[in-house]
Amino acid sequence: MSFKTIPVRTPRLNRSTLAVPGSKPKFFEKAAAGAADVIFFDLEDSVPPDQKAQARKDVIAALNDLDFRSKSVSVRINGLDTHYMYRDVVDVVEQAGSRLDLILVPKVGCAADIYAVDMLLTQIEQAKGIKKRIGIELLVETPLGLQNIGEIAAASPRNESIIFGSADYAAAAGMQTRTIGGPNPDYHVLTDADSQGHRRLHWGDMWHYPLARVVAAARAEGLRPIDGPFADIKDPDGWLASAKRARTLGCEGKMAIHPSQVELANELFKPSADEVAQARRILEALEQAEQTGAGAVTLDGKMIDIASIRQAEVTVKKAELVAEKAGP
Repeated sequence: MSFKTIPVRTPRLNRSTLAVPGSKPKFFEKAAAGAADVIFFDLEDSVPPDQKAQARKDVIAALNDLDFRSKSVSVRINGLDTHYMYRDVVDVVEQAGSRLDLILVPKVGCAADIYAVDMLLTQIEQAKGIKKRIGIELLVETPLGLQNIGEIAAASPRNESIIFGSADYAAAAGMQTRTIGGPNPDYHVLTDADSQGHRRLHWGDMWHYPLARVVAAARAEGLRPIDGPFADIKDPDGWLASAKRARTLGCEGKMAIHPSQVELANELFKPSADEVAQARRILEALEQAEQTGAGAVTLDGKMIDIASIRQAEVTVKKAELVAEKAGP
């Protein structure tokens, strides 16, 4: 076991992350009243250049005026390679920072990108007396970002989650895609021929490597790994298959580009009753071992390591957050 201690980040539900175009104020109130765990107002890809200034003003007004209930609120700023970015951070945080939980940084390429955003946030919070520290979400969607993902994940104590952006990643990497976040039948292998000369075709998961790397980097720094969007909103079965793959790999949630995907994500990524029950049993075994002075923790005749205990704590905390959000 390494001597490195994994940081403890701000606990928050992150099963569903709903994208809300900053240039479409008609969607704001519905999103605020919806069921998503996290919503992000987008000032980047979904907003044309000639609408960015107005979108920024509309998002600031929404942050100050709307009731977001128990959900976390984020703003996706424009990239650091644009002249919109600094004004996004300065205007939004100065004018509505106390209502903001997270800043989503797109196309993160290196740790210095996060240092720059952290520096701006720190200065604005100090100048404006904003007491709540705004967290940072990392949108990894380029080969450069994936190459440097370890340093990026560790770049700031504000970091909370890593989201994999499959659409821009595919474009930057020159990948051949048919649906954002979906499979491609050309990514397959053939079995050897059987006695009749027949060969079977097995589709592969073209997203497995980048997503698995996102999960590993996130978990190494105590961050939440979040899968990116599945674009075909008329294919709930395809969305579910994509989301189940992400959950199996270790993701805590998935981005939703349509409200119809939110409830699917909330249901899939919440801890099951069996998972919560087992987690509570592990923590009860730990408490009993501490009370009796036992040198080791066992359950059902098996040793329980520190990783299992930490995972049990996370599972129980997440279940408590789900119950709290659901209300009486």
